[in-house]
Amino acid sequence: MKCPFCSHADTQVVETRISEEGDFIRRRRQCAACDKRFTTYERPDVNFPAIVKKDGRRIDYERVKLVASMNLALRKRPVSTEQVDSAVERIEEKLLNLGLREVASTRIGELVMRELKKLDKVAYVRFASVYRSFEDIDEFKTLVDEVRR
Repeated sequence: MKCPFCSHADTQVVETRISEEGDFIRRRRQCAACDKRFTTYERPDVNFPAIVKKDGRRIDYERVKLVASMNLALRKRPVSTEQVDSAVERIEEKLLNLGLREVASTRIGELVMRELKKLDKVAYVRFASVYRSFEDIDEFKTLVDEVRR
């Protein structure tokens, strides 16, 4: 593994841990040249379904986009990175278990909203207000009232 700091090709594994769910392996590595440490994650390489956007375009699934959209909704909220990672893993597991070659982006949005609702109600409202493209304050009020129940 190449060092991300100095690009030296010789790095050594210092520590290895398996995630609680057993979904990935976390490795701490140390560069033989600059002695800096960094973390790598090993995940199985699986084929996620293609995402069908509202306009009909098909794009590849990207975990980074999913994490970024959740983090945007969770900005300045008391939710740990581990909780977000677990939520993303549950979403990915559901996508894989569907067994489909294509999934509508709206379905992924619904999965994200379900996970955010469990994690943080404010983040859920933030995401839902953008995702559902509210036209007026009454739609927003209805969502907030739903969350309060």
